[in-house]
Amino acid sequence: QVQLVESEGGLVQTGGSLRLSCAASGSIFGRYTMGWARQAPGNQRELVAALTGGDIPNYADSVKGRFTISGDNARNTVYLQMNSLKPEDAAVYYCFIKGLVPGMLNYWGQGTQVTVSS
Repeated sequence: QVQLVESEGGLVQTGGSLRLSCAASGSIFGRYTMGWARQAPGNQRELVAALTGGDIPNYADSVKGRFTISGDNARNTVYLQMNSLKPEDAAVYYCFIKGLVPGMLNYWGQGTQVTVSS
């Protein structure tokens, strides 16, 4: 089992910044991808940003240039720095970890709300 502990989201104004963190603990081994997805009401969950092997980032086109994902391998933690936030970034943000080796499973966090006021 793996536990994912997400930091609190929050309410920010358009153009503002917010930093999310997610720490994983438990049965973590091998190579994995760790990151964030989000889901707004009425929409499907979509990938926001992910980090593979601790150093290979991947971003949704909608957040490129505004969001930065980074990681601390020793602590199995990822950080999502969100700058220049837009109302369309408002959603529940979910941390996830995806195992890339046999036996390492996939897990999701409980989600944290990010609200962007216009």
